[in-house]
Amino acid sequence: MSRHGLQDAIDRMRADGAPQEAVGTFSQFYERLESGDEGLIPESDIEPLRTLPHIDGLDGQSTSARDAFAATAVIKLNGGLATSMGLDRAKSLLPVKDGLTFLDIITEQVLAQRRDHGVRLPLIFMNSFRTRDDTLAALGDYDLVVPGLPLDFLQNREPKLRADDLTPIDWPPDPELEWCPPGHADIYPAMRASGVLDALIEQGFRYGFCSNSDNLAAMADPRIAGWLADNDIPFALESTRRTPADRKGGHLAVRRSDGRLVLRETAQTAPADQAALQDIERHPYCNTNNLWVDLRVLQRQLDANGGVLDLPMIRNRKTVDPQDSSSPAVIQIEAAMGAAVQAFDGAASVLVERDRFVPVKTTNDLLVLRSDQYQLSDGHRLVRAAGRRSSVDTFVDLDPKYYALLHEFDERFPKGAPSLIECTRLRVRGDVSFGANVVLRGDVTIDADQHGSTVSDETQLSG
Repeated sequence: MSRHGLQDAIDRMRADGAPQEAVGTFSQFYERLESGDEGLIPESDIEPLRTLPHIDGLDGQSTSARDAFAATAVIKLNGGLATSMGLDRAKSLLPVKDGLTFLDIITEQVLAQRRDHGVRLPLIFMNSFRTRDDTLAALGDYDLVVPGLPLDFLQNREPKLRADDLTPIDWPPDPELEWCPPGHADIYPAMRASGVLDALIEQGFRYGFCSNSDNLAAMADPRIAGWLADNDIPFALESTRRTPADRKGGHLAVRRSDGRLVLRETAQTAPADQAALQDIERHPYCNTNNLWVDLRVLQRQLDANGGVLDLPMIRNRKTVDPQDSSSPAVIQIEAAMGAAVQAFDGAASVLVERDRFVPVKTTNDLLVLRSDQYQLSDGHRLVRAAGRRSSVDTFVDLDPKYYALLHEFDERFPKGAPSLIECTRLRVRGDVSFGANVVLRGDVTIDADQHGSTVSDETQLSG
């Protein structure tokens, strides 16, 4: 029955206009799923990663670094909608700092680097069908085009599979929910299928710096470009030290069988290995999803395998309607962009500080970014405020009943975010609104009664 399911899925993808690269990648993962492969990486198969070179030890002023940076392109993953915050448009269009959106700041960062370094530095977005039009419209006021290159390319999509028989699900109430993205690793087949990979190489670009559009701290760095060139590194992940907040996330490790780096996500970890996954002393490094790839090596690798990279599968079990837990169970087959570290001979990782890793996944993260804890410096570079003593962001835990959706969040911070420079932890339970110029210090917990409360203008709360 699942064999029929594969052919049905392929037929749907082809009717939807999917390129062969996407069909081939999906088919490879489907066959693994059909065979019973759950995509797990056992603790017994890996060893902890102990040391990494630090970015501060790399030379960004050498001739090789300047030349490598001149041959670098910036690629931003921009297919995500802010659905977790209750929106149906690109997350990158959210205002985040000084009245600017993610998209504004990313664009200004790249334009500043072009001026400062005298390089072309293309900026290319991987959009989804639902983010493309709004994104390109928002970019219309900027002079971004590099001759011979597009501003974007489209990510692929694939059918969600019924969990009971692995056939593509039909969902008449909303046929769009029958489809899902294939995960960040779709960037590789999508670049090839769209022609962007070939175009970049034809225009003389060698390196691609890829990162999420919701991480404004991710900027291309000449030091890393030079390190790749000097050491002939085909692929590199930027990693950072895990903190207690990262316990339930993925980590880097070394595969025992061949010594290659691997990225293990939570969904790839068996229940018996969860304690090891969450041990940040044993596995001290996590992936920032900032990565670098030698475009020529990527092209050769894809050409040799029909546009498919051999990556570990992530098997995600969900419901067809994410907002309805009673809707049928489905399986979404995905792969992580950073998992490609195991697909290249000589792949490596470099250690960076958390100042290159400030993703916004929830309104908790958005509050930190909108607060005075971060500032935009020259060139729209995102930096921590000088008064912030800790290198770790404030841990924010807002009551999801009142703050999870963006319009609810904005209603409760009508005059802006409170000061968090001296705040280590903020926990809010209940319906609380904040006035202007509120200052929070230390570990702050606010509990409101059932009728809610307001923190008045100029209020200072400590500990």
